[in-house]
Amino acid sequence: MTREPAHEWPVVETEREYETGWYTGGYDRVRQPDGSEKDYYWAELPDAAVVVATTGDELVMVDQYRPTIREQCLELPAGIVEDDESYTTAGARELREETGFEAAGVSLIEEFSCSTGVLRHRRGIVFAEGLEPVDRELDDNEFLSVTTVPIDEALQVARREPANDATIEGILLAQADGLL
Repeated sequence: MTREPAHEWPVVETEREYETGWYTGGYDRVRQPDGSEKDYYWAELPDAAVVVATTGDELVMVDQYRPTIREQCLELPAGIVEDDESYTTAGARELREETGFEAAGVSLIEEFSCSTGVLRHRRGIVFAEGLEPVDRELDDNEFLSVTTVPIDEALQVARREPANDATIEGILLAQADGLL
């Protein structure tokens, strides 16, 4: 459902201040409803798929070091949606590459915008089931191990520090849809 804005917020200027291989950052100078102008900074990232994959009684997770926060993290498998991929195609690919599981069935649970105060980034939560082992194909920057967690403990495990937003979201949405 698209809602009409309550006020006009015309963009006076857009400035891309930096671009990396991972994201673009900049600001929009916006005219606010009271007529004043303000710079709203943003970072633009590619869409990402997060995979809630179940073996039936257990949830598949990956354990990896995150240099950004300098912490070892237990997370749901996830990755970037490549050009012309859907969330489900990207999720199935990331699951296979990171965990070595091929899913017989993959479905989209939800897609949404993340951290809308600063990010231009969309995330799709994907559910995968009917897992069969295959060879992993890790990217050159992926150093991770695969583990499983009993489904009835998954949310409790996901809430342990350092908690990860995508992992908590994925588990909660899958639970809300009756998938876990």
